[in-house]
Amino acid sequence: MIRILDFAEVTADEVFARSEPTADVSDIVSAIIKDVKENGDEAVIRYAAKFDGIDPENFVLELGEEEKWNALRTLDETDPGLSDVIRKSAANIAAFCSRQVREGFVMADGLGKVTGQKVMPLERAGIYVPGGTAAYPSTVLMDSIPALTAGCREIIMTTPPDTDGSIEPAVIAAAVIAQETVPGAGSVRIFRTGGAQAIAALAYGTESIPAVDKIVGPGNAFVAEAKRQVFGKVAIDMIAGPSEILVVSDGKSDPDVVAADMLSQAEHDKNASAVLVTDSTELAKAVAESIETQLCSLEREEIARASIENNGKIIIAADIEQAVEISNEIAPEHLELCVDDPMRFFEKVKNAGSVFLGRSCPEALGDYFAGPNHTLPTSGTARFSSALSVDDFVKKIQFIQYTDDALAEVAEDIAAFARKEGLTGHARSVLIRSEKG
Repeated sequence: MIRILDFAEVTADEVFARSEPTADVSDIVSAIIKDVKENGDEAVIRYAAKFDGIDPENFVLELGEEEKWNALRTLDETDPGLSDVIRKSAANIAAFCSRQVREGFVMADGLGKVTGQKVMPLERAGIYVPGGTAAYPSTVLMDSIPALTAGCREIIMTTPPDTDGSIEPAVIAAAVIAQETVPGAGSVRIFRTGGAQAIAALAYGTESIPAVDKIVGPGNAFVAEAKRQVFGKVAIDMIAGPSEILVVSDGKSDPDVVAADMLSQAEHDKNASAVLVTDSTELAKAVAESIETQLCSLEREEIARASIENNGKIIIAADIEQAVEISNEIAPEHLELCVDDPMRFFEKVKNAGSVFLGRSCPEALGDYFAGPNHTLPTSGTARFSSALSVDDFVKKIQFIQYTDDALAEVAEDIAAFARKEGLTGHARSVLIRSEKG
């Protein structure tokens, strides 16, 4: 049964405690990265045989163009409904991303001083798409479309193959649809590899897999640790923790709806976190009962039940204002504001990955369809980080141009600043120009 805590009667430690995975896989991951770095394709294929069960004989890492288009045609023919939904979702994501595109700027004073910023896409982005027991075409869309919109020339996508070397057609089709949806998009190349070995290949490159500038996408503990270890060689989006949802609700919400939303995240992972903060004791009790009832009907009941029992909680606050304050302290990945006039309370939200406003806005809407990204900060990192966006796939180059007269006008000021810091060489590099002139 989920715990019900009265905020006024329990310690802050009980309210804000988080349970995180503790398995240390750093040594295993370090060895895999070293192996891939030294042995390239041979190591990647060897790990595919070991972990994914493929036959290494005649195994080809990269999907050919014909295979990609065949996957799209297969999806169109066998599941046109899903194909249509993926296209609609891609269009929504692309429209949202189009509003995130940054422009450079130039500042000129007309007196010989020019400064500015040039915005450039990363050349090559790496996308990790989890595989194994489930397929995630939504991850393909959410991670590739911002990169394509930013103008990345090439997307390198890795995902674990099945034992016969195949990849779920919907995952492949999503990559093709993403490329089709963004005007003037770069190419998306797909490689059959997963786990820490895929991250190592993306970071260092192999004979077949190009090295990338940034790696994004969720994964298991091995993937997360590999991203941590290669950071610095390449950029990464974040170290993703278990999924989280926090629902702020008054007593007017349907308890079955609130319970369903909480379970939608609990079914992700035994370490996932589902929290309700409410000012209604009646709603708290009703949601707790509904969670127990609905758990029995979930296909992933064992996972969801472990999540609810380990990390789930219902917190009773004095009022909704206090509920939002508690949410800001937790800084959840997903925040639902199931209240009247949600925009009023949204103004008070400081820390959250993505916010869902009103009683008709389930978190799953953001996972699959609405357009805002579902790759979000977890484990309280929403205090200082944001959802994946076009910004993650660009870099900013500053520039400065001064004429001789413009430099001479400020040379003494710069030199004074440099001398104060004991850097007389800096001062000399400025003054020598006017002295030579």
